[in-house]
Amino acid sequence: MIREMVFVDVLPEHHDEFEAAVARAVESSLSPSEGFIDFVLARGVERPNTYSMIINWETLEDHTVGFRESERFVTWRELIGPFFAVAPTVDHWTPLG
Repeated sequence: MIREMVFVDVLPEHHDEFEAAVARAVESSLSPSEGFIDFVLARGVERPNTYSMIINWETLEDHTVGFRESERFVTWRELIGPFFAVAPTVDHWTPLG
């Protein structure tokens, strides 16, 4: 399993719209993707304009090739991208245990 960890700063005053857009994007684009396992969205306490997204994939390629090179990714970004204050930070992790 590969854990994708995303940190994104959202435009102030757009939290509700962003959270609703993420819910739509997960349902329409992320969940049906090959290798998708699960998704968690969290909002920062000390930095309330910053969100984290944790997405678990079966393999790295399920994310980097299967999802990122698909039309589902285009739809994903169209839904949530307008709320980004800056480009998100994305890293991949291997869970230990």
